[in-house]
Amino acid sequence: MKTKMRFLLIGALLASGVVLSSCEKDSSNDTPKSNTITDVVLANPDFTTLKAALVKTGLDQTLMGSGEFTVFAPTNEAFAALFTQLGVSGISDLSSETLTPILLYHVLGTKAVSTSLQTGYVSTMSMGKGGKYVSLKVTVANDVKLNGNVNVTQADIMASNGVVHVIDKVLLPPTVADIASFDGSFTTLVSALAANDLVGTLSNPEGTFTVFAPTDAAFSAFGTLPNDLMPVLLYHVLGQIVYSDQISTGYVGTLSTYMDNPISLYIDKTSGVKLNGDVNVTAADIVGTNGVIHVIDKVLVPPTVVDLAIANPNLSTLVDAVVKAQLAETLSGAGPFTVFAPTNAAFSSLFSSLQVSGIADLTAQQLSPILLYHVVSGNVLSTALTTGSVQTLEGSPIQVAVGSGVSINGTTNVVLADIQGSNGVVHVIDQVLLPPNK
Repeated sequence: MKTKMRFLLIGALLASGVVLSSCEKDSSNDTPKSNTITDVVLANPDFTTLKAALVKTGLDQTLMGSGEFTVFAPTNEAFAALFTQLGVSGISDLSSETLTPILLYHVLGTKAVSTSLQTGYVSTMSMGKGGKYVSLKVTVANDVKLNGNVNVTQADIMASNGVVHVIDKVLLPPTVADIASFDGSFTTLVSALAANDLVGTLSNPEGTFTVFAPTDAAFSAFGTLPNDLMPVLLYHVLGQIVYSDQISTGYVGTLSTYMDNPISLYIDKTSGVKLNGDVNVTAADIVGTNGVIHVIDKVLVPPTVVDLAIANPNLSTLVDAVVKAQLAETLSGAGPFTVFAPTNAAFSSLFSSLQVSGIADLTAQQLSPILLYHVVSGNVLSTALTTGSVQTLEGSPIQVAVGSGVSINGTTNVVLADIQGSNGVVHVIDQVLLPPNK
């Protein structure tokens, strides 16, 4: 009986041991294995340099955290090529401050598997100037390319917090000049910039530029370009960064100048974004490290004072009058001219006082002296105006008074000043000026 009890006790203990062992095994299997993007990088021997860079910048912690990411992961060989290009021996020669924007340029803040990628620009997590993120160009055809010449060699390595795509080069955050170069739609623009030594200007990392970039199709439609392209090219560039959500209707000064003054560009946001009346912004906010590119469908040309009036819908009656009086060619000449330009509302008031319906009821002979009375010889900015008598092209003087604002002949006010053209300057006024005895 004792022997039988001993065997039963041993059997129970063995069974207990098996159960305990089984429980321990099951408990071990229940512990989920971490498979974040950082874990994917750590597990792949082709990513040892990337791993070192992530650890040095602390981004390894970011990429094992919550959220969803897409990482375009350069191989060790890709980093070796970068080190040769930069003339350094390795990650140890690059500071965390240098590495961080480069690494973040390889990361999207959303999960994008290869089948969801489309040709176009995406925002990376690398910060540009003015609070926007630097853009990355994705091209999807038979394969996937980034910024024109970087290949995705292996796609869709899945992680618990995103996806990794292997690439064969390290991506460097681009300037606006770099974007124009690799985009593929701006080959004529890039060639023109190079020929006029402007690539270096737009590559300046300290710069702040807004580039309205005409496509190759826009250049083709333009036809023969002027021999001196520099003023034309600079007319497409602002010296400050203006993103689409910062654009408002009105005038901005470009890098193109006349008599050392920035030539004005008219922006109209009434319906979409139009420049100088008939040039459309077709794609906005392609962000570089030193500015932004907005794509346009026509080539911009520095405007004369007549062109400035044509571009502004509030001056359309003035344009009709200038055309009817056959003064458009004169005022499109070499100049310089200073034009005091009455608004449409100002002309409506004149028509009421004359008891006519509009320009159609006035002859060219009646209009010509009135219009020439609004034009002064010279490029006279508001800061150069002084109180006194100023001779007009009509022959009679106007009386200018400068105080808290600028008034003409006592009752007419300058409501918008210093719209600079390529042959003179326009000041908008709120009444039509009538020459003496008119």
